Amino acid sequence: MSAGSIEIPLRDTDEVIELDLDQLPDGEEVLNILRQEIAPLNIWVNLALEYYKQGFIEDFVKILEASRADASYDYPNYEKDQMRALDTLAAYYVQQAHKEKNKEKKRDLFTQATLLYTTADKVIMYDQNHLLGRAYFCLLEGDKMEQADAQFNFVLNQSSNNIPSLLGKGCIAFNKKDYRGALAYYKKALRTNPSCPASVRLGMGHCFVKLGKLEKAKMAFERALFLDPQCVGALVGLAILKMNAKTQDSIKTGVQLLSKAYTIDSTNPMVLNHLANHFFYKKDYQKVQHLALHAFHNTENEAMRAESCYQLARAFHVQGDYDQAFQYYYQSTQFAPTSFVLPFFGLGQMYIYRGDNENAALCFEKVLKAQPGNYETMKILGSLYANSEDVAKRDTAKQHLRKVTEQFPEDVEAWIELAQILEQTDVLGALSAYGTATRILKDKVQADVPPEILNNVAALHFRIGNFMESKKYYEASLERSRHEAQHDETYYSAISVTTTYNLARLYEATHEYDKAEKLYKNILREHPNYVDCYLRLGCMARDRGQIYEASDWFKEALQINQDHPDAWSLIGNLHLAKQEWGPGQKKFERIIQRPNTKDDSYSLIALGNVWLQTLHQPIRDKDKEKRHQDRALAMYKQVLRNDARNIWASNGIGCVLAHKGCINEARDIFAQVREATADFCDVWLNIAHIYVEQKQYVAAVQMYENCLRKFFKYHNTEVLLYLARAYFKCSKLKECKQLLLKARHVSPSDTVLLYNIALVQQKLAMSILKDEKSNLKAVLSAVEDLKLAHRYFMYLGQHGDRMKFDLAQAAIEAGQCHDLLSQAQYHVARARQIDEQEKEVRKQQEQAREALHQKQQQIIMERQKEKEEKERRLAEQRAVIVQKAKKLAQEVEAAEEEKPKRKKKKYDDDIVTDGSGDEMPRKKKKRKGGGSGSEEMGSDGEMKKKVKRKRRPPKEPRQRKPRQTKDSRKKPRLDEDDGLTAKQRRKVVSKALISSSEGSDSDDGEKLQIDENGDGGGRSSGAESGGGGGSGSEGGGGGSPAATSPRAGGDSGSEAGSASPSGGAANSKGSNSDDDSD
Repeated sequence: MSAGSIEIPLRDTDEVIELDLDQLPDGEEVLNILRQEIAPLNIWVNLALEYYKQGFIEDFVKILEASRADASYDYPNYEKDQMRALDTLAAYYVQQAHKEKNKEKKRDLFTQATLLYTTADKVIMYDQNHLLGRAYFCLLEGDKMEQADAQFNFVLNQSSNNIPSLLGKGCIAFNKKDYRGALAYYKKALRTNPSCPASVRLGMGHCFVKLGKLEKAKMAFERALFLDPQCVGALVGLAILKMNAKTQDSIKTGVQLLSKAYTIDSTNPMVLNHLANHFFYKKDYQKVQHLALHAFHNTENEAMRAESCYQLARAFHVQGDYDQAFQYYYQSTQFAPTSFVLPFFGLGQMYIYRGDNENAALCFEKVLKAQPGNYETMKILGSLYANSEDVAKRDTAKQHLRKVTEQFPEDVEAWIELAQILEQTDVLGALSAYGTATRILKDKVQADVPPEILNNVAALHFRIGNFMESKKYYEASLERSRHEAQHDETYYSAISVTTTYNLARLYEATHEYDKAEKLYKNILREHPNYVDCYLRLGCMARDRGQIYEASDWFKEALQINQDHPDAWSLIGNLHLAKQEWGPGQKKFERIIQRPNTKDDSYSLIALGNVWLQTLHQPIRDKDKEKRHQDRALAMYKQVLRNDARNIWASNGIGCVLAHKGCINEARDIFAQVREATADFCDVWLNIAHIYVEQKQYVAAVQMYENCLRKFFKYHNTEVLLYLARAYFKCSKLKECKQLLLKARHVSPSDTVLLYNIALVQQKLAMSILKDEKSNLKAVLSAVEDLKLAHRYFMYLGQHGDRMKFDLAQAAIEAGQCHDLLSQAQYHVARARQIDEQEKEVRKQQEQAREALHQKQQQIIMERQKEKEEKERRLAEQRAVIVQKAKKLAQEVEAAEEEKPKRKKKKYDDDIVTDGSGDEMPRKKKKRKGGGSGSEEMGSDGEMKKKVKRKRRPPKEPRQRKPRQTKDSRKKPRLDEDDGLTAKQRRKVVSKALISSSEGSDSDDGEKLQIDENGDGGGRSSGAESGGGGGSGSEGGGGGSPAATSPRAGGDSGSEAGSASPSGGAANSKGSNSDDDSD
């Protein structure tokens, strides 16, 4: 048998039929031969494969199908051939199912393949080829990837270099997005067999693209094309890389490669989709539709179909056929994998066109989830959520728009969108965003700021009270509108009207009512149907107190629009302000009876307030009171069902609960409302009311006062009345009276205020009259207040308002005042008696104080006279002493000049000391008729030794000075060089100082003696002297005073000095001269 033929053995003979493979006969003829001769199975399989190789697919299938029943299995190892037959036919069915577009046929083919593989499992389950075929079958089914992976692993465990298993593992890894692992399997297969087909290089190229290694991917695609110039996948991959380079030449090359791929396989959906994408940018939308539709019908792959539908949808989108675009965008989203979000972007745009913002937002959320930082998506979502009623979505819009402005700070639209969404919650932030937008328009875009933005900025300034800035921007907006009206008069005329209305509101807020009224009326002349102008004119008239004129303006608005809810609400408020509850109730009921305003929150809350107001009036019917409570509660609940964040409805529910006696529950509701907003006056007052009910009067007073400061520039009679009630409850009647008087100055005709003032005056007068310690003035004032209270109650009992208080009670209070006034004389007499007694006591006390004062003045004057007298005597004594000192100095000088010069001795007796007494006694030359300093002449003419005694002077009543050292107490020696001659030194005489201290031992102060003889050698000392008449407090006789100098020590350090020529020894007490004079 030659290599190009197959021999079919004839049954029961040794002959064979040789079939030339180059000239195979008809398949039916061969099949008949095989059946007649009952040929072995291996011949059936080999012939079938030859027919398949030569393209005779039907004969291939028929032979293999017939072999299962007609072939001979009577030979050794027939099982392997049986496996080949079953696996080959199953693999063919799998291949056909992969190509099949019809889902029913595809399912049938897969079923047949499954049956064959199951049959083969019973023959040889673990045959490698069988396992590989079954693994690829699982891989193509898509949902059995794990089974395929397990079978590939089994084969690789038996043969680690099995190329089909390596390629299968690479495919699985790629689908699992394990691109490095897939690349590793492809490389191993290529190393195992370097002559692998081009598809292996193609797989490696895809892995390189996913890993970002574009140059290696390009090389892989080029190598695949080199190995197989007909490889469509490589052509497409290389074309995409070329077009992504985004140069003119590369794009041209990429299109040429796609065209070549289209020539090779015009049914390849990948080629068709990319060509459609190319022609979309060429704006050849007919070719786009043709190619994309052709691609859609030539693939069952859902990702490919999603791409085809997307190309069709955007072609219709750009041509304005939004219905077709919506259809294909939607169909594309049904096929698209999670990573392909472009159809959702287009579908979201279609939903916006249709006004379905909710579904549009869902589409863009999916896009943003896949592309978290996508600029366009965040911008669109920010715009969609900006007008949402959901607070969370508005917050999300802020976040998206802030991210957009951070990524692209020069995006004017994003800044304007952000400003518009911030207008509701953050006025300053909105102003900042508008400011940035205007700067970009002026600096970057070189464009004028639109009047709409100027108007918005002005409105924001108006909201925060910057009226001057607001006026400036309104005027700029009007000027800009007039300028732009040349291009579009209708549009900018409408903008101008709105801005003019806003400017009139500004004038109204700044109390320039004439200008505001003029602008409103100017608008009405040009636009008579501008309802808001009528309403504002009516509000201005109402604020002036012109109720009927205000009602006329509101009715003018109703003539234009009979169902205008604001006009009916304002008329209803006029009735409520006049306490006309019935007519006011009817106006608000009319609003909620209309279908389009049946859930109007303002009207429902107003009706609830009407029913709540009836609870403030005295109602004796408990059932009626309960009905009114339930009706008010129902109104507030209906509002909360429509708007769960309505603080007015929540506050109303708290009020109803308080009326029912549920104080703690009401307080909790009020607290929650106050946490939500601090700019709601009513909730502050209600919390204060709760404090009063809980007898927390201090907290209530503080809350009322805070409310007055925060919300009212002037005295508000209602709040003052509440505050006065709190003071009344805590028995602070004086403060209560003052507040009520303030309120009456504001509203003098209010009978409720008058009743309360009379009641407080009565209570205050009663407390003063009952207090026995009250003085006459307070009692008389209380009597006057009581008279006023009596007059007030008498008036109110006859002319009071029955709807506000009980007139009979006013008459009762008048009677009590009359009874108190009849007893007032007793209290006045008692107070007058107490007052006279107090006056007498005060008079006596005043007299005693005056007598004491005079006595003290007399003592002070006497002391002053004594002091002056003493100072006068001291001055005279000082003058005498100074004269004597001068005279003594002159005599000493004259005596010295007359004396003959004598030799200088060690101790000079002619020097007069300064009287300090601190020096040691000096030896003197004895004279005739004179004693030494240590001896005295007795009465019998004998010399007697003088007893030496030291005396410590008495302590002074003052702070002692620092003690001097021994060296400092010593007198400077005479032989020291002090700049004086001996003669000059002998002339030195100490000045006499007389102590002026009142603390001296003697009555007249201590007198110091001065030796009047110039040549006397006596020194003053602290020792006593006997004999002849001594001076001082202890010596007798009338000797002349001796001069001494003050000492810092206080103790006399020397003994008796030498006798003076006058016969009297000097004596000194040694007192300090530093004593303070009187």
